[in-house]
Amino acid sequence: MNPNTDSRVILTLDAGGTNFVFSAIQANIAIVEPINLPSEAHNLEKCIGNIIAGFLRIQATIPKAASAISFAFPGPADYAKGIIGNLPNFEAFNGNIPLGAILENRFGIPVYINNDGNLFAYGEALSGFLPEINRKIIEHGGIKQYQNLIGLTLGTGFGGGIVLNKTLVIGDSGCGAEVHNSLNKFDNNWNAEESISTRAIQRVYSEETGNDFNPAIMPKDIANIANGLSNGDRNAAIVAFEKFGEALGSSISNILTLIDGIVVLGGGITAAWDLFSPSLFKEVNRNYFHFTGSENDRLSFKVFDLENSSQFNSFAMGKVEKINIPGNGTIEFDNMPRAGIGISKLGASHSISLGAYTYALQQLDNN
Repeated sequence: MNPNTDSRVILTLDAGGTNFVFSAIQANIAIVEPINLPSEAHNLEKCIGNIIAGFLRIQATIPKAASAISFAFPGPADYAKGIIGNLPNFEAFNGNIPLGAILENRFGIPVYINNDGNLFAYGEALSGFLPEINRKIIEHGGIKQYQNLIGLTLGTGFGGGIVLNKTLVIGDSGCGAEVHNSLNKFDNNWNAEESISTRAIQRVYSEETGNDFNPAIMPKDIANIANGLSNGDRNAAIVAFEKFGEALGSSISNILTLIDGIVVLGGGITAAWDLFSPSLFKEVNRNYFHFTGSENDRLSFKVFDLENSSQFNSFAMGKVEKINIPGNGTIEFDNMPRAGIGISKLGASHSISLGAYTYALQQLDNN
């Protein structure tokens, strides 16, 4: 199975809490214009009705019959059985709704549902950020190649996925990368998402300004204030993104202690990279302290900013050395353990679609 050349057509959906984005993928290329419909997240009948309507509209535009439907949906869920339930951003799905079976009965083809963070990571690992980084390393003259990727989405919530050597980590309970429930650096009564999300930036801005929480002012608005492009409390806006970056850096550090790989970020808040990345990298690369006062690195390797061209050159080249093998020549290796963090170039929605496509092909081949 090569997603770049496979001729099968898969219908896909990126299911956000506000909008549904429908598409069709063939050979890793979207072959139709995306269709957007409201998610109707508070009404089950309307929500499922729009899912069916969106796929019917896409189906009517494709040149050949689709082999499967594959799409992302927020967890928790029994993804293997296509059962969705108790979703905080989709109140319509309170209870256990056999969405996969409903769609299979309606369309007569296999239906695969997975977590949006998982499919974002899968798309970036097989068709996006990871192969691009490996290609650029070789172009720069480096020898290291990466096999593992952590994909994190930054937006309404904090989502994630993990891909190890082209294998998506789903988990025995469909909870392979529930990063939003990792520990919050600033308050151990909160999960990480309370400091890494749209509402986190809004909350800190309101706290710093001394005003009531205002859900109408979005991160983009606060970023414009921080950059001096809009009126508002600039210092408060800067602090909001600094706190966001610090919290994100803490969570990434904890993830990297277990998963040694590349980190790619997606979602709308990545547009404010210049505002939150300095505090992110300060947190990731800071030291821990022994109780005696001695210091040691927080992580077992250095973490590079892959959006910084000068840092990328050092990241790509590493520290290549040759050592002698007694009586039998030399061996070359890279003596600089390292990881890197960068931003999706595909965009989260497109990466999710590519991940859904590849996942469906894999499942079809395995069945």
